Amino acid sequence: MYGIAPFGRNPFNLFNVFNELDRDFFNDSMQVNSCRTDIRDNGDKYVMESELPGFEKDDINIDIKDSYLVISAEKKNCSDEKNDSDKYIRRERSCSSYKRSFDISDVNTEKINAEYKNGILTIELPKKKHEEPVTKRLEIR
Repeated sequence: MYGIAPFGRNPFNLFNVFNELDRDFFNDSMQVNSCRTDIRDNGDKYVMESELPGFEKDDINIDIKDSYLVISAEKKNCSDEKNDSDKYIRRERSCSSYKRSFDISDVNTEKINAEYKNGILTIELPKKKHEEPVTKRLEIR
């Protein structure tokens, strides 16, 4: 029984159910989705698909810093304007921003392509050509 019920809570107390509901509904520390990304290996390239719903193309930046690809998005049209008839109980749709970075040390950074369509950012990352190490024999003088 101790492993099932969280410490300090009586699972048979009906008021705990309502307290949990109230805490979940009005809790300020809501978890935010952080740019969920799928990465596929297509042999000669990697394909990344990142969810960025609600953003415009101009809100998204893709930067290469050292050997990292950094995706950042920020809604710039945030405003707290409301008229007297607006009575918010909770307001979650406001300014938002995401930032993710990925190691691209195995990628040809000169040939990266990106497209944003229907809330999905698709980035094609061609792999670097692995050259066989050159072997030479040196003559001894």
